Amino acid sequence: MTSPTDLPPPVLPRVLLVDDDEVNLLLTSTALRQRGFDVTEATSGEEALALLARRTPEIVVLDAQMPGLDGFETCAALRGMPGLATVPVLMLTGLDDDASVARAYRAGATDFFVKSAQWSLLAERLNFLLRSSRTYVELERSKAKLARAQDLARMGSFDWRRRDGVLAMQPEAQRVFGLPAGGVRASLRLLLRMVPPDERPPFVRMLRERLRASAPIACDVTIDQYDGHRRVIHVEAEPEFGEQGHCSGYTGIVQDVTDRRAAEDRIRHLANFDTLTGLPNRHQLIWRAERALEQARRLQHRFALLLIDLDRFKVINDTLGHASGDELLRQVALRLRSCVRHTDQVLDGVLEAAGARSHRALEAVGRLGGDEFVALLPEVGSDADAERVAERVLEVMREPVVVGGQECFVTASVGVALYPRDGESVVDLLRNADVAMYSIKDQGRNGAAVYCPALAGSGRDKLERETALHKAIEREELVLHYQPQVDVRVGQVIGAEALMRWQRGSVLVPPKDFIPLAEETGLIVPLSEWAMREAARQARQWRHRLAFERPISVNLPSHMFSRSDLVEQLHEAVTSQGLPHGMLRIEITEDNLMKDLRSVIPTLHRLNEIGVEISIDDFGTGYSSMSYLTTLPIAELKIDRSFVRDLGVTPQSPAIVSAIIALSRALGLRVVAEGVEMLRQLDVLQRLGCHVMQGFMFCRPVAAEDFERWYRTAELPRVEAGPLLDSQVA
Repeated sequence: MTSPTDLPPPVLPRVLLVDDDEVNLLLTSTALRQRGFDVTEATSGEEALALLARRTPEIVVLDAQMPGLDGFETCAALRGMPGLATVPVLMLTGLDDDASVARAYRAGATDFFVKSAQWSLLAERLNFLLRSSRTYVELERSKAKLARAQDLARMGSFDWRRRDGVLAMQPEAQRVFGLPAGGVRASLRLLLRMVPPDERPPFVRMLRERLRASAPIACDVTIDQYDGHRRVIHVEAEPEFGEQGHCSGYTGIVQDVTDRRAAEDRIRHLANFDTLTGLPNRHQLIWRAERALEQARRLQHRFALLLIDLDRFKVINDTLGHASGDELLRQVALRLRSCVRHTDQVLDGVLEAAGARSHRALEAVGRLGGDEFVALLPEVGSDADAERVAERVLEVMREPVVVGGQECFVTASVGVALYPRDGESVVDLLRNADVAMYSIKDQGRNGAAVYCPALAGSGRDKLERETALHKAIEREELVLHYQPQVDVRVGQVIGAEALMRWQRGSVLVPPKDFIPLAEETGLIVPLSEWAMREAARQARQWRHRLAFERPISVNLPSHMFSRSDLVEQLHEAVTSQGLPHGMLRIEITEDNLMKDLRSVIPTLHRLNEIGVEISIDDFGTGYSSMSYLTTLPIAELKIDRSFVRDLGVTPQSPAIVSAIIALSRALGLRVVAEGVEMLRQLDVLQRLGCHVMQGFMFCRPVAAEDFERWYRTAELPRVEAGPLLDSQVA
């Protein structure tokens, strides 16, 4: 019996990752390897094409913007290489404008993905493309095998004489029609009766037209055999002519193409419908929406588009697992189908005219991707009609859903856009519906909103800031400002805190205007990594210029501590500058620490082991975390400026500050007061026993060169400790 250790290792999906930015290349390849991919790296389009000539990967991930051959040109070139016509290509781009997306698809890209640090979302997108590609390849192989088999079997020949109407069929042809050999005499009338009644009239009309014109016949026809099986028969026949040049009859072949047609229908269905929910996919939705728009423009009526996004789906997906998340999406799809006159017909050709209301066949709900759905309403009389459908959507979502044996509730946010008021194209309508949907997200979710221009302003500003922030690092727009930490007992600087700023043109953007956006989009990770590298570089310069051997503090978000490579990132930042690890001090706010304490603690211990001190910022404003301080490897507590502000004004603030100082002493921790701006605050802090301070009283956060000038000339106060009288506190 084979033991588990004797089994071969699993075969990992082979990915060719192409990116000229070595940092992005390293981050992306590391994230993909951690998620079970076999990654081969290339730093240019030329190198990628050379690798592809030697080995074919299962999927190619291309950076759109590269020197030399960019991603679009590389994609177009690889599509012309042998064996690479159907390999999935995912285009990574920081540009999400319509022209770039259209160019990516024209170059042969399978899909595109806007660059971000959402590695799990990227991995899921790659897995989806791999599954779709494998399904498509398997279906293509089955189709080819079936075609080869039909060349050798399930075919038969026939002759039909026009003068006497005699139909002579070989036994093989009779088997194609399901006629028993020698049991029933074949005739044209008999075969026509086998055609379903609803298809018989157009088929007979076609035959008569061909006979009048003495033209060849080539068509597929559906028949119902004697045993009840419905088959699709392909008929090809050529006319034969007599001595006077008149058509005397036809000779041809018949072939059972039922299986081939089923495979073609299946492939067409896969190309137009989502494999998970069975709803129309993005391709089919866009096609239907464009046809509905054409109908609305021609018939001069309104057309509505509803963008439906599930609220907090990621929480359910992460908590119950992806299998439960998929089941939830399937159940949601069934509910949404009930809200409109949904049709599952594959519409990928010219919409047949069926009277003035033929556009009703376009009405459907489809899955745009992830947990986003779209409802198409080809004709609405007013906003109220679309709003009623949106309300139906919200109503059907209120019932609990049972997935994975767990009852849960999921709500939705719905954005509505109407043609022609909210856009002249499908792209415009989708974008504006997205703006309306996100306005509901910002208001607390579980609601619907119709687009109006007032909603677009804040959305466009946010999108513009997000796009600019993506490029801020490569454009070297980020800067660090430094604020000293002063020990007032000796009048010396004992450290500095690095504070991030964004120099956007002539405007210096403060952190409150871009750090929340960076955290929301995941850009906080590359920004924090840059801050560590830049602080280490500055520490090396000050070490040589100023003999400054004090640590520089860098504030990191909590999810940075959940990353397995944080310690390596910090180690690389300091060792590349020839610095000891203690030259960087890591700060984490109390709120962030307590949000994800379990995953943060191991990283804190690893940092402490290599000599990096940990400081708790904004202490006293977060959760009740006193019981954790005895187990955490912390060196410093920073008293929040809100307590320092009222020192010497209210009796409560000195009491809180005194308690924090006493706690720090009991635990052997250093204590730093932030936001010291007045001599009154300095005096009270010194008398309470806090000697290390930071604030405008000493120096504002300034650029590195200004910090150097200040450091060389600063005259710092020295305050002697003394007893604090109750009257002075009040």
